[in-house]
Amino acid sequence: MPNKNIVYIGIGSNQGDKLTNIKKAITSIEKLDSTNVGVCSSIYLTKPYGYLDQDDFLNMVIKISTEKDLALLHRELNKIEDKIGRNKTIKWGPRQIDLDILFFNDIIYTDDQITVPHKGIIKRDFVMVPLIEIDSNLIHPALNLKIADICNNVSQKQIISKFKFNYKSDLVS
Repeated sequence: MPNKNIVYIGIGSNQGDKLTNIKKAITSIEKLDSTNVGVCSSIYLTKPYGYLDQDDFLNMVIKISTEKDLALLHRELNKIEDKIGRNKTIKWGPRQIDLDILFFNDIIYTDDQITVPHKGIIKRDFVMVPLIEIDSNLIHPALNLKIADICNNVSQKQIISKFKFNYKSDLVS
């Protein structure tokens, strides 16, 4: 029996119908072979990070289990982004959808396509806070520190507000 990998994925949108984009992304992830969406954080309305001259974002984190390896999952997430309408423009620029693998088990890995843990996690409260909501004991494998402890040191605060999201009842079909 193949191994089930535990993966945390950051989801963000700030173009078009942001909530629908997020729902479509989660539904598409749920439909991937040998993949199950386990837990979804609340959705957070956040100020943009990096490039500031753009609309606010909706951000959240989901925890999935999958039999896919890191490279295959990354390719599948890129396909979902393309299907929803991700147009890569400028770094940290506006987007219909953004799907980032934050953690993949406790792997520390980098190549020209992907880095896990995601290198921007520790600077972004809109990633850290939803991670803590999902798993308050989660350890950052490269730093060997609890996410909850790292979050206390995030200097820039992007979160404006949050609202509950129940993926089992709130998703579009």
